[in-house]
Amino acid sequence: MIDLRSDTVTRPSVAMLEFMMKASVGDMVFGEDPAVNELEMMAADMFGMDGAIYCPSGTMTNQIAVKAHTRPGDEVICSRMAHIYQFEGGGVAFNSGASVALIDSKDGTFTAEDVQQHINNPEDWHKAYTRLVEVENTVNRGAGSCWDFQEMKRIRELCDSRHLGYHLDGARLFNAMAADGRKPAEYGAVFDTISICLSKGLGAPVGSLLIGKKEIIRQGMRIRKVFGGAMRQAGYIAAAGIYALKNNVSRLPDDHRNAAALAEALRESSLTESVNYGGTNIVIFSLKPGMTAAEYLEKIKPHGILALKTGERSIRMVTHLDVSDGQIKKACEVLATL
Repeated sequence: MIDLRSDTVTRPSVAMLEFMMKASVGDMVFGEDPAVNELEMMAADMFGMDGAIYCPSGTMTNQIAVKAHTRPGDEVICSRMAHIYQFEGGGVAFNSGASVALIDSKDGTFTAEDVQQHINNPEDWHKAYTRLVEVENTVNRGAGSCWDFQEMKRIRELCDSRHLGYHLDGARLFNAMAADGRKPAEYGAVFDTISICLSKGLGAPVGSLLIGKKEIIRQGMRIRKVFGGAMRQAGYIAAAGIYALKNNVSRLPDDHRNAAALAEALRESSLTESVNYGGTNIVIFSLKPGMTAAEYLEKIKPHGILALKTGERSIRMVTHLDVSDGQIKKACEVLATL
């Protein structure tokens, strides 16, 4: 099957599995797992930040960050498309007792002026305290769109002037860096906390990292424990993250090239109404009236192609390291002629 449902469907390569099996492990809770410690130090050094904590998922790293930055009754500014709002089970409210101020935009990005308009007056006791600004790069629901780096820096300046925390959901941040040419340390200099996912484009089977300033990471370790994310001999899966950071970052442009080819093929199809491609590894397209997403998915399945329904007439396709150039060529030939 040509599985384009998500870049989370990847499986460890033989080389990654061999690397995992050779990992030195210990009790992570005691701070004695060498592979976990190496992974956390590697990520922190890469981004030029004080520390990192290893967690089972990106949802957990995001939720730890929100809780560390806020108190119950506070408010978080984010996009209406944001993963922390759309796909984390209401965790901002459930875990942190915080509300959200949502910014609408076409691709999930916004400006410092947008943020300014959503910051509550701290002297108005009718309003929640604004405590945190959150951005997502790349934007999942924005078809893998990338933020303008200078705009993120302008939001940083605003956060500093208003004493707000600044968190980056970087589930696909390495895709963004492959597109914009920025280095991890450049992002580390802008944000208080960054979440990166190892099990998407980087191909690890599980795991995410929360990277940040010393005080946030100290709080985050306690919150991880409360959330149930303190693991034991986690070094075997942490080793997959080490392998991914060392070996799978440089190949991400291949996924972008393949996604661009899919977008072009979909534009040629008579069934396609519009195609949204943000320049990385995600394509979201809508179908013309008369064809539902469910019907379309059944139509391409006999050709060995899997995709994800995102609406009544919208579908997402995501490229990754388990889809070869040859498979993409085959998929494009099928999709263009539907």
